[in-house]
Amino acid sequence: MVVIAVTVALTSCSHYATITEKRPLFRAIHETVRAKDLLTQSFSLAMLHEKRDPAAAVGEYLAIAAASSKQLTQNSGDAEALNAYNYAVSRIFGVIKEAKLDPWTQPLLAPCEGGDFLLTQRVDARKNWNPRLYDFTPSDQFDIKGTYVTERSLRSGIGAPLVAVGREIDKDATANFSIPRVYYSVTAVIRFEGRRAIVGFEDPLATERVNYGGKDFSLAADFTVPLAVMLASNDPSKLELARLLQPEKYAETARIARLQPYDPDKTVVLIIHGLADSQATWVPMINALRGDAEIRRNYQFWFYSYPSGYPYPHSAAILRRELDAVQKRFPLRKKMVVMGHSMGGCISRLLITDTTDEKLWYSIFKKPSAQVKLSTESRKLLSEALIFKSRAEIGRVIFIAAPLRGSDLASGWIGRLGSMLVRSPATLLKVGGDAMKLATFQSDDLRLDGIPNSVDTLAPNNRFVRAIQTMPLAKVPYHVISGDRGKGGNPDKTAPVKSDGVVPYWSSHMDGAQSELVVPSGHSAHQNPQAMLEVCRILKLHQKSIR
Repeated sequence: MVVIAVTVALTSCSHYATITEKRPLFRAIHETVRAKDLLTQSFSLAMLHEKRDPAAAVGEYLAIAAASSKQLTQNSGDAEALNAYNYAVSRIFGVIKEAKLDPWTQPLLAPCEGGDFLLTQRVDARKNWNPRLYDFTPSDQFDIKGTYVTERSLRSGIGAPLVAVGREIDKDATANFSIPRVYYSVTAVIRFEGRRAIVGFEDPLATERVNYGGKDFSLAADFTVPLAVMLASNDPSKLELARLLQPEKYAETARIARLQPYDPDKTVVLIIHGLADSQATWVPMINALRGDAEIRRNYQFWFYSYPSGYPYPHSAAILRRELDAVQKRFPLRKKMVVMGHSMGGCISRLLITDTTDEKLWYSIFKKPSAQVKLSTESRKLLSEALIFKSRAEIGRVIFIAAPLRGSDLASGWIGRLGSMLVRSPATLLKVGGDAMKLATFQSDDLRLDGIPNSVDTLAPNNRFVRAIQTMPLAKVPYHVISGDRGKGGNPDKTAPVKSDGVVPYWSSHMDGAQSELVVPSGHSAHQNPQAMLEVCRILKLHQKSIR
């Protein structure tokens, strides 16, 4: 598995997301004289001012927005007026960014032939919604492409969709369970009180419709561009292989983080990536799910990211500590849904397993924990990995292409070679040395000189992998999505074996699952369109079950 990951990393010429900025041109919906001549001429005049006198350009755009706003209050169905209004508001933010104007510290006087406008902001009580904290770029200025942003998720309506990027790194991001720099979708709506133009910033993940001039409008949104900008700016792919091969070096990256402001009324979907991967792998899924109004209304997305070179029982132990901490900071009103891909599914399984009776410990050491002589540090780490409760805050789990019973790739020569490339952390090496002296093995168990790394814990003949299969699951509904690469095969271990190319069906299948779907896919089944629709279905099912 590691060898495959290294090969892909070294030979891949694609990018998760690439962005280029452009100057969008105004396009009338209907090729009428009014639209072509009057509006186009007005926009052209505003553009001429952008370099010479940015404030005047803002004034011209505000004049167009004001005229369009008046028309919309008279006829909310005027698509041409809505188109012109949205374009004008977007260009205002384009000028503000390009000219480095600051209408948020003090109102901006924007000269205009028909009378000056005063551009100001609506007072917002939310601390993190202070516009001085962000740089805004209109979403329509971005062209995006890449392997993870092939579809653009939009919502038509009123307002200018913007990408808000935090100006400062959040030094308290770890304590706040947030990402260090904010990349978020915001929609700007300008309302007019005479010559005062008041900007309001709306959260399109929290607000579906707005009142404008006494009329009800859908709020415009672009859910994809902020994700693409975040991917292109941070390029998480550069650390995926490093976190696999040298996990100790990136220990601080093991944490839960929120992708949006915490909303206690929305159910958390906690997503967990797999081996040699990062949270970026979930962007296609999140992008698709956010395109559904019911999902937006009822769910918020968090992720657990970790150095994937760790043995996954250790990664699960870290996650349990993170869950304890996050509950103190953001106590959940509703039980979360956990969704794990590949090794992330193995971690997810441990969250709904209870081994406090020490049966898992006993299956490895053949003695109760109190009778096994270990150093204090080794005992602590091994106890965290082998003796744990199922998590009460979890209400449902979705397993996607999860090697719950291991993968033959991990125990074969590819896996053995790959395992040699992973450098185990010094703390775990000592624990492994202690444990290997005391553990018991069956004749065909995978035997190691030290602590197993992530590749070793995916081998079907690994002692832990075998033992965990005998541990019952908590009474939590779970679902399985598997991939089938299309070569056919049998669902059991009889050759040829049905597989996604990495994980065989016999490993990902789970008796007792509320549903199971096999999608035509390689190992990246979580990025398959059918899998995305299935996850959407499951989340809607879950929402109905908790009403």
